[in-house]
Amino acid sequence: MITDLEIKSKGFHLLAQHLGNVEVEKFIALIQREPLDYANWRQDMDENLSLEDISRKAMALRKKSTEQGA
Repeated sequence: MITDLEIKSKGFHLLAQHLGNVEVEKFIALIQREPLDYANWRQDMDENLSLEDISRKAMALRKKSTEQGA
């Protein structure tokens, strides 16, 4: 099992490869600002989606859950 630090490092590296540094910062800010029910979101995840598609689905799910709670 890898450490939390290793997970963070690998995650940042993958995000930077696919999004670029500025978008990684924005993504992290969005995640911190808007909590996400990862388990629920992951159940509907298609393994063949691009990182951008995954991000869009996560944001749409967050928006839907926010609207239902309002």
